[in-house]
Amino acid sequence: MPGRSTSSSGSGSTGFISFSGVESALSSLKNFQSCISSGMDTASSVALDLVETQTEVSSEYSMDKAMVEFAMMDRELNHYLKAVQSTINHVKEERSEKIPDLKLLVEKKFLALQNKNSDADFQNNEKFVQFKQQLKELKKQCWKRQARERYLNLVAYFDKG
Repeated sequence: MPGRSTSSSGSGSTGFISFSGVESALSSLKNFQSCISSGMDTASSVALDLVETQTEVSSEYSMDKAMVEFAMMDRELNHYLKAVQSTINHVKEERSEKIPDLKLLVEKKFLALQNKNSDADFQNNEKFVQFKQQLKELKKQCWKRQARERYLNLVAYFDKG
């Protein structure tokens, strides 16, 4: 049976589960976190460029939605990683002769974590918070620049007359 190995000792056989395949898969998933982070960086950069070039608000809104999607993926991936790691640790500690249904245990832990989700979770996502702050600051700067340009245009207009 894959993942199951037995060793003999003087008192009989004892079963154990090898988690090397699962841990390798977890390592690959952890690498995917950097892809999510890169996606958030790109979406943030595009959104800031849109604000700076005074592009339509709907485009900025699309970038905001993209950031929310990335934050949701990040949260879901973190929950899945926690569920798998927690399950592995539990099974290792338990050392049961009976091999548990790992998929079912992970699914239960994952669903328990997902059920605790709230929109406030995004306030804890560093990249999402940073994006919102940068967007707010850039908008302020753009509005000040626009107001100054309008003022200078008015002054120039009245100076001509």
